[in-house]
Amino acid sequence: MVAKVKTLGIVFDDEQRSGYCSGELVSGQVLVELSEDMRVTALRLVARGCARVNWSEGPGTATAPSSAAMATSSPSSSSSSSRSFREEVEYVHSAQTLKEAPGDNSEENFITLHAGKHEFPFSFQLPQGPLVTSFSGKYGCIQYWVNATLERPSAPDQSVSREFPVISHMDVNTPTLLSPVSTNKEKMVGCWFFTSGPIALSARIERKGYCNGEAIPIYAEIENCSSRLIVPKAAIYQTVTCLANGRTKTCRQRVANVRGNHIGSGSMDTWNGKKLKIPPVTASILNCSIITVEYSLAVYAHIPGAKKLKLELPLVIGTIPYNGFGSRTASVSSQFSMDMSWLSLALPEQPEAPPNYADVVSEEEFERHTPSCSQPEDLESELGRPVFAYIQEFRFQPPPLYSEVS
Repeated sequence: MVAKVKTLGIVFDDEQRSGYCSGELVSGQVLVELSEDMRVTALRLVARGCARVNWSEGPGTATAPSSAAMATSSPSSSSSSSRSFREEVEYVHSAQTLKEAPGDNSEENFITLHAGKHEFPFSFQLPQGPLVTSFSGKYGCIQYWVNATLERPSAPDQSVSREFPVISHMDVNTPTLLSPVSTNKEKMVGCWFFTSGPIALSARIERKGYCNGEAIPIYAEIENCSSRLIVPKAAIYQTVTCLANGRTKTCRQRVANVRGNHIGSGSMDTWNGKKLKIPPVTASILNCSIITVEYSLAVYAHIPGAKKLKLELPLVIGTIPYNGFGSRTASVSSQFSMDMSWLSLALPEQPEAPPNYADVVSEEEFERHTPSCSQPEDLESELGRPVFAYIQEFRFQPPPLYSEVS
């Protein structure tokens, strides 16, 4: 029997959109194309969004299922000798009927859709409360999707699902994320009591929060007092932690790295803003109870024949980029207050007033250069505007220079 449904799909009105935020409207159409007339009971749409984690532990444990398989996996699918850990938190649940036959749900109650293409528009609003950014990982995922189901009498239902991205914005211009981060560490290199000397490492970044595409300037000092040849490096690590039934599962991976020049014995190297660019990665997820996505900047020295010396600086990947205003204003204000602090020491307690012009200009010259002018009331009537709107040209010679008397 030839299938009557040629196409069943979902199209969003804004297909190019990078992500939806809480409180925004999601809209689109359910597309149905039929090869011939078909009886339909209803066309329903359900929008859902949730965080899920799922993994197994124990003998014979298989690889953790992908995020796409989590929706259909069941406890019986895992081996009897392994233990399964699952957890789910729901953020969105909205249901609506796009087309429905009037009356009861009996097989005789239906509507007929004619052969050809049909479009059924839909729209729903995301909750106003905080949502969590979409994410897909090895042991967990955060997904938002719509599911359209075509119900038919005397025939199996047909469904189609389509994901849509959600972004929970994080502003890196907050005071916490604008504060600099620094640390230092020292390590003795050697075997047993035969030590060759210490390796000292200190690192600093200007702020804690950055966004995708930004380059992080790294300031570091590496001093090599050992007998080894060391190589300084830096890397960005992503750590995903999943929580279920009181247990945690962690997955850590390196997403970007850079290396410096070799440092010989008795030498040191300084990084004055060495750049490490952030690749396109998921923003930090810190507001989900079962999945967290965190980042760190590791600055370390690779030491041949010994364990590396490593520093970890906390890092937050946000979505609203750094505007420079807050930090620059604070810096200028701090610089101004610092530069002007000497002024209170330099000024006398009671500043001496400048001399009167009558003391430095003779009486004859004063009268010769003083123009005859009307009273303020007459002058205002002549000029047609207040007298303070005009400034007379200064006609006297400037006062003599001050001289210091020891």
